[in-house]
Amino acid sequence: MANSENQPHPKSQRLHYYSPQYVQLTQKHVVGINAKDGSLVWQSEWPGRVAVIPTPVSRGEYVYVTSGYGVGCKLVKLLSDGQIQDVYENKNMKNHHGGVILLGDHLFGHSDGVGWMCQDFKSGEITWNEKSFGKGAIGYADGMFYCLSEDDGTVVLIEASTEGWKEHGRFKLEPQSEIRSSRGRIWTHPVIAGGKLYLRDQDLIYCFDVQAK
Repeated sequence: MANSENQPHPKSQRLHYYSPQYVQLTQKHVVGINAKDGSLVWQSEWPGRVAVIPTPVSRGEYVYVTSGYGVGCKLVKLLSDGQIQDVYENKNMKNHHGGVILLGDHLFGHSDGVGWMCQDFKSGEITWNEKSFGKGAIGYADGMFYCLSEDDGTVVLIEASTEGWKEHGRFKLEPQSEIRSSRGRIWTHPVIAGGKLYLRDQDLIYCFDVQAK
């Protein structure tokens, strides 16, 4: 239900509502910004705590956001009459900083306390979860997810499947940085481009050939 914190901005025009937008998640709101003039088009409340890091995910009229520190996730729908509807808000996905990826009708990523997870985009329900591999960041290429553990630098290759955690191998980054703080972890996201997997640990950059032979 719309309220003063969950509605189109009163100064925005209907034309602006359907114009290209930048979507941003802040500490207290998820907002739509007019790409042409920077005006606020709409906003919806968000109870962020400590740090709000993951990038919003948008598809069509839907915008999905998540953050850690026990906050959870939310799906917002932009309605044809210019109003905004919160489709769901729950604590199934609590992504700290490793990111989530929308593939098909499902989201994939790590949720604090839940583990690695597949989540239905439209309903917010958990399709599967797996706790055998530690918290970390995720990347995608060619039907596979590359998951990087923040604790020890282990990289796992899994199928991009809604049927469960299907592992296809793993290895550990060696050597590892000697300048990382004792409180620090490996927080950079995997990047896959041109058949190469790029990973970084502080001052070290790794490149692996992952192209099919």
